[in-house]
Amino acid sequence: MRQIQSLARGLKILDMLANAHDSISITAVATELQIDKGSASLLLQTLSNYGFAEKDMATRQYRLGPAVVRLSRSLLTKMPLRETAKPFLHQLVRETSECAHLGVLAQGKVLYIDQVESPETLRVNAEVGFTAPLHCTALGKVLLAWGAASIPEELSGYTARTIFDPEVLQMDLEKTRRRGYALDDEEFDYGVRCIASPVFDYRGKVVGALGISGPAARVRLDRIGELSDRVVAIAKALSDKMSFK
Repeated sequence: MRQIQSLARGLKILDMLANAHDSISITAVATELQIDKGSASLLLQTLSNYGFAEKDMATRQYRLGPAVVRLSRSLLTKMPLRETAKPFLHQLVRETSECAHLGVLAQGKVLYIDQVESPETLRVNAEVGFTAPLHCTALGKVLLAWGAASIPEELSGYTARTIFDPEVLQMDLEKTRRRGYALDDEEFDYGVRCIASPVFDYRGKVVGALGISGPAARVRLDRIGELSDRVVAIAKALSDKMSFK
């Protein structure tokens, strides 16, 4: 595959900055890209000049710059699914009183592209732009169950309820398809339950997942049937709207 080497290196650095816990050093970039420190420094400085990286003068390390935020916001506001789904998210909150979320597949994870907060004092939020694993979130399981992604090779654990066994996860996904919704039963966060259902486009292809999240004390197991009915119905209404568009 032909590519411009300097551009490819710059994009790899952006990926490193995005995945870093805090900031990264010139040495780390040089080591990762197998280049000398001078070249690494020049690449980082170029990204910094255009606002895609930001230098901490105290540590002389780099982190993501504000230009990335502007690009992200621009992308999210121009996504047809996000625009179309907004009233359906509000409807979901009105009918369930829980936070409503919209997610899509992005680099092997579920990316939260919109949410509407619950009116309740105790609520479960996920900021727009947040990414989460596929195998232990309701939105992520929807993307797996309806074929938007394959089961990850590594199933990391987050709580004692996280499914680690690929065969057990496969059975869970088959159950998800049969009933029309996915359930995260405290599998990603203790004390949190989530329900999600697929959103399809005019081709019948899953393009996202719509769901709710709430405290397990309120999203009780005896309420799953009632709440899932609302999630499935509203996700279907959104799918119908997407098919029409």
